[in-house]
Amino acid sequence: MNSFLQFFDFKQKVNYRVEILAGLTVAMTMIPESLSFAILAGLSPLTGLYAAFLMGLITAVLGGRPGMVSGGAGATVVVLIALAATHGVEYLFAAIILGGVLQFLVGLFRWGKFVRLIPQPVMYGFLNGLAIIIFMAQIHQFKVVENGVSHWLSGAALYTMIGLTVLTMLIVYFFPKLTRTIPASLVAIMVIFAIVLAGSIETKTVSDIASVSGSLPVFHIPSVPLTWDTLQLIFPYALVMAGVGLIESLLTLSMVDEITNTKGNSNREAMAQGTANLVNGFFGGMGGCAMVAQTLVNLNAGSRARLSAIIGAATILIIILIGSPVIERIPMAALVGVMIMVSIGTFQWVSVRLVNKMPKSDIFVGVLVAAITVLLHNLALAVLVGVIISALVFAWDNAKRIRARKSIDAEGNKIYEINGPLFFGSAAHFAEKFDVAEDPDQIIIDFKESRLVDMTAIDVVHKLTAKYAENGKRVILRHLSADSRKLLADAAGLIEVNVEDDPTYKVMPE
Repeated sequence: MNSFLQFFDFKQKVNYRVEILAGLTVAMTMIPESLSFAILAGLSPLTGLYAAFLMGLITAVLGGRPGMVSGGAGATVVVLIALAATHGVEYLFAAIILGGVLQFLVGLFRWGKFVRLIPQPVMYGFLNGLAIIIFMAQIHQFKVVENGVSHWLSGAALYTMIGLTVLTMLIVYFFPKLTRTIPASLVAIMVIFAIVLAGSIETKTVSDIASVSGSLPVFHIPSVPLTWDTLQLIFPYALVMAGVGLIESLLTLSMVDEITNTKGNSNREAMAQGTANLVNGFFGGMGGCAMVAQTLVNLNAGSRARLSAIIGAATILIIILIGSPVIERIPMAALVGVMIMVSIGTFQWVSVRLVNKMPKSDIFVGVLVAAITVLLHNLALAVLVGVIISALVFAWDNAKRIRARKSIDAEGNKIYEINGPLFFGSAAHFAEKFDVAEDPDQIIIDFKESRLVDMTAIDVVHKLTAKYAENGKRVILRHLSADSRKLLADAAGLIEVNVEDDPTYKVMPE
C-alpha cells in the first residue's frame, strides 16, 4: 500500500487551493496553443484539444515528475505534417501509436538516463531558443485572417490589442508583489476578460482561432492496412516524433528538477509519454509531449504536485463539452501577455552575464543550439547537434592533454609514464611520444595515470609493440587498470599486443 501511494505521490503534501488555481491557469494558456498547432498541421481543432486533455491527464498521473505539464505540442506534430498531407490523418494516428510504443520502450529499457549527457550550454541554448519561439508565436497573434488572407492588425484594433497585452504583462509582473495567494497569470486573464466584457471592447478572442466545442473523444482504430509497407512508411515519422517528444520532455524534466531542487524519474516519464501518445492515436488526439511554457506557468503559479496538471486536463475536457461559449470570448491579448511573460522568464539571462566567463566553445554551442531551435523549430536536432559538438570539443581537449614523462631506471630500461586517457582522439599524440630507433632494448609503458578507453587505444598499443619487436626490443605494460585489461582480453584473437612473458593478455605486469 505504501509503495502504491509513493508511486502516485499521494503521500506528498498538497496545497489544494494552489494546485486548483494553477491547473485552471494552465488550461487557459494551453487552449490557444493546442488549437494553433492542430490548425497548422491541417487537423481538426478538436484534435489538438483532445491531445491536450489526454496527454495532460495520463502524464500527470503516470509521469515521473510532479509539476510538469504535457499536451498537444507543436514540436511533435510538426514532424507529422508531411505524413498527414500526403497519406491522410489515419496514417498520422498510426504513426502516433507507433511513436508511443517506441517511447514506452525507451523508458522500459531505462534509456531515459542518457538525458544526463546533455551539457549545460546545450540546456541554455535550448531554453533561450525556446523563449524566442514562444515570443515570436505571440507576435503572430497580432495577425487576423479575413477571407482566407492573413494580415497584421492596424488602427484601433492594433492599439487595443497592444494596450490589453501590456496591461496583462504589468498585472503578471506586479501582482505577486501584493500577494501570491492567487496565480498572477489567472488574475491577469480574469481582469482583462472583465474589462473587455464591461466595456464592450472589440478585440481578437479565442473564437477567432477556432471553435472549442465538441464531444468526448471516441475510441477508433486507425484505418490503415496492417502491412509491411505501412510500417515502412510510418516508422521514420514515428521514430523522429518519438525522439523529438522524449528530448523535449526529458529536458523539461531536468529544468523542473533545477527549479524545484528535486529529482524526477526520466524512465518513468518516458513510459508515461509513450502511454499517452499510444492512447492519443486510438482516441483522435494529435499526440504531444511536455510543454515547457505551460510547465513554467504551472510552477510560477506555485504548483509542486500532480493535481494541477490533472485539474488542467479536466478543465480542458469540461470546456470542450460545456464551457466553449465562455472560453471562446477570452481576449487573446490576455493570453498573449501571459505567454510573453513566460518567454521572458524562460530566457536564461544568466547565460548572457556569463558570456565573458564561459569557454568560447560553450558560447558557440549555446548560440548554435538557440539558432537551430529558432530557425528550424526542431528542438531535437538542435539538442543533438549541441551534444555532438560538445562531445567533439571534449574529445579534442582530452586528446591534447595526453603526456609521457620519460626516465631511465637503474637497470637501463626506459620508462614512459603516460598521463591522460588513451582513446581515438589521443592515439596519434600517444604514438608520437616514442622513439623506437633510439630506445634501449627494453622499455616500460606505465599506465598508472592513464587507461585504455577503446579499440583504437588497443590498436595503437598493438602497432607500437609490433614496431619495437621488429627492432628486437621488448615492451612491458605496467599498471594497467582492470577495465583496460578487460578490453585487451575481449580483443584477444583480433588484436594481439606483442608483449612477451604474459600468457593471458600478452601484457607483462609490474
